[in-house]
Amino acid sequence: MLALGLLAGLSVLSLLTYGYLTWDSLRLGPGETEATRKGLGEGPGAVDPSSQPHIIFILADDQGFRDVGYHGSEIRTPTLDKLAAEGVKLENYYVQPMCTPSRSQFITGKYQIHTGLQHSIIRPTQPNCLPLDNVTLPQKLKEVGYSTHMVGKWHLGFYRRECMPTQRGFDTFFGSLLGSGDYYTHFKCDSPGICGYDLYENDNAAWDHDNGIYSTQMYTQKVQQILASHNPRKPIFLYIAYQAVHSPLQAPGKYFEHYRSINNINRRRYAAMLACLDEAINNVTLALKKYGYYENSIIIYSSDNGGQPMAGGSNWPLRGSKGTYWEGGIRAVGFVHSPLLKNKGSVCKELVHITDWFPTLITLAEGQIDEDIQLDGYDIWETISEGRRSPRVDILHNIDPIYTKAKNGSWAAGYGIWNTAIQSAIRVNHWKLLTGNPGYSDWVPPQAFSNAGPNRWHNERVSWSAGKTVWLFNITADPYERVDLSARYPDVVKQLLRRLSQFNKTAVPVRYPPKDPRSNPKLNGGVWGPWFKEDEKKKKSDKSKGANKHKKNKNKNK
Repeated sequence: MLALGLLAGLSVLSLLTYGYLTWDSLRLGPGETEATRKGLGEGPGAVDPSSQPHIIFILADDQGFRDVGYHGSEIRTPTLDKLAAEGVKLENYYVQPMCTPSRSQFITGKYQIHTGLQHSIIRPTQPNCLPLDNVTLPQKLKEVGYSTHMVGKWHLGFYRRECMPTQRGFDTFFGSLLGSGDYYTHFKCDSPGICGYDLYENDNAAWDHDNGIYSTQMYTQKVQQILASHNPRKPIFLYIAYQAVHSPLQAPGKYFEHYRSINNINRRRYAAMLACLDEAINNVTLALKKYGYYENSIIIYSSDNGGQPMAGGSNWPLRGSKGTYWEGGIRAVGFVHSPLLKNKGSVCKELVHITDWFPTLITLAEGQIDEDIQLDGYDIWETISEGRRSPRVDILHNIDPIYTKAKNGSWAAGYGIWNTAIQSAIRVNHWKLLTGNPGYSDWVPPQAFSNAGPNRWHNERVSWSAGKTVWLFNITADPYERVDLSARYPDVVKQLLRRLSQFNKTAVPVRYPPKDPRSNPKLNGGVWGPWFKEDEKKKKSDKSKGANKHKKNKNKNK
């Protein structure tokens, strides 16, 4: 009997760790004792919750707006659908169009123009990172007793050790530093010959974990280990930034089973990746229940930007894609699931932006926001939990002074208020204004993925007059951006251009340095990692000072 009991226990543990055990199977059933339920962290024997909630922030990568079951996708996402249905769906939720910007705004509560990261992303070879004078969310949570852990993709720079996650507020870090890489080998080539290993545990390359495990599953196992070893009576912040479903499109074979009928190979692989991600989030939720965290937890799910149709993602019926300021690039899948919500099973249509998580989570954690921190985010917990009006009335999607590809843009087109050659976008109440070149603007319907290869014949396009550099939409009435109203409402255009100009006065200089040859992993043991040494900088500075002193003495003698 003892042997049978041990076998049964091992089977359940195995399913919890590696399988897709359903939530219903965790309910008290025939032959199950109260002691069993206590072991799962439920019932009268569960840990008494503290006043500070456990915070679990899950960030998916490149998930398209349509690519979740409750948005009508053919890809099955039962976990996401269930969590969202029992929580609050965010249906007017915005992020940034690319990886680094969304992550920087989440962790600082500031727009890109206020951190200097308003252009593109941080490249692997750039001596650049989230500026060190910015206070981060995990740093603020640590101040009030939280244990802080990050698992997954960082992508906020690493050229100096001070830029690493463990130096920015996380007690532990397990994941990748770059924006993408192989899901199994964890290698990444930035350009021919510039290749290296990119899997870290805290501040060192995690060679011991190089076992060919698919990253989505590997990260989930790490999360389970963290939850198993932490005391649920003490508050925890878990930032889980999955690599999926960003390219390269890779997934374990078993997840293709339900998607053989999808002819488009990129869409089929993408579907398998998303199915694996959905299962991973199920296993994270089960671990929260098993180890006694769930009843006092807040689970937030978000994509970092829109999907990339050429890599299998779908944003239908929204316009545009990842990397653009059309709705398809910035309107994201998002929801909050928590037993602490007052209005469970509801839909929030109030305006919410990724910068809002910073003040919201610090307030929930009973932390303090310093008066000298100029935040762009708002505390939106009552908006989400109780259905109140959002304090947010506008969003600066971005101002990128370097991206001026709109050749016909001019101050004249901007009524002397704004140079419309500059790529920018802003939302104020119902209105959205775009200037410059907003990026790829097609609508990509589901039938575009019907063939073996990408088929743009099914895409919808709107041709505009040559030289157009200003667009205005009423997003509430026209969420798909089909009717440009800029010619009809010039006064509204002027008002929004003035608002852009006001924001621009508060911008800091852009940080986008040229690549540094010292970043080559070959010079760092084959690993992507910090290469900039502070003593080198000091030596150069001292040498420069010495040279200047010598020059002055020479001139004096003359």
